[in-house]
Amino acid sequence: MECKNCQTRLKVESDFCSKCGAKVIRNRLTIKNLFNYSLETFFNYDNKFFQTILNLIKKPKDVIDGYVNGIRKKYIDPIAFFAISVTISGIYLFIIKKYFPELYDFSDAFGNDSQKEFGKKITDITTEYYSLLNFTIIPALALISRIVFFNKRYNYTEHLALFFYTMSLFSVFSTVITLLIVLVIPTKLMTISLCLYAIFFLYHCFVFKQIFELSFKQLLIKTILFIPIFFIFYIGLSILVLIIFLATGHMNLQDFAPPAS
Repeated sequence: MECKNCQTRLKVESDFCSKCGAKVIRNRLTIKNLFNYSLETFFNYDNKFFQTILNLIKKPKDVIDGYVNGIRKKYIDPIAFFAISVTISGIYLFIIKKYFPELYDFSDAFGNDSQKEFGKKITDITTEYYSLLNFTIIPALALISRIVFFNKRYNYTEHLALFFYTMSLFSVFSTVITLLIVLVIPTKLMTISLCLYAIFFLYHCFVFKQIFELSFKQLLIKTILFIPIFFIFYIGLSILVLIIFLATGHMNLQDFAPPAS
C-alpha cells in the first residue's frame, strides 16, 4: 500500500503515513465522511481549536511559549488560528450587514447630509476591510512589544506569534459575545464593546506577566512604556491607511471639506 499524498510505501494496517503524516483514507467519499473530514481539518484534530482557546485563557504561557520553544502539535499554530478567527469574523460581519445594518450605522452622529454620508463611508470601509486592518495592526503591535521588551529573550518573529495568538483569541471571543449581545440586548452593544476592549488590555497584561515572569512593578513600567508608543504607532498607521484609501479612490479629499454655510 502506498500513501496517496507522497507515495511512501506503508504497511497495510497503517492509519497514518510515517513520512508526511497524512491520514490513510480507505473509504469512498460520502456526505458523512466529507463533513467529518472538514470538521477535523478546520478544528485541527482532537479538538485542538477549543483546547487552544481554553489554554490561551487559562495558561497562555503553555500555548505561546510552548510554540516558540518548539511544541508544534499540541495546539493550533498561530497563523491557522488567525485564519479561523478571520473566517468567524467574516461570518459575523455578513450577519450584521445582512440583518442588523443599523447597529453599525453611525451616520446620525454627524451633522448635515454630507457629513452623514462621510460617516457612512467610514463605517462601510471599516466593515469591509476589518480583517485586513486587523492583520495590519499585528506586525505593529509585535514591533512595539519587541521595543518595550527589548531585554527579554523573544525576537520579533516570536512576538508576532504571540500577537497572532492573542489577537485571534480576542477576535473569536469578541465576535461570539457581540453576536449574543446583538441578539439579546442590542442597546448595550456599545457599552459592552468598550468593556471587551478593557478586558483585552488586561488580558495582555496577564499574558506578558506570565511569559516574561514580571513582577507587578515591572509590568507597570512596561505598560507605561507601551501605551504612548502604541498611540504614536496608531496615529502613524491611521495616516498610512488614510493615504492608501485616498490613493485607491475609496475616499477623496472632498469628504473632508467643511460643510457649506
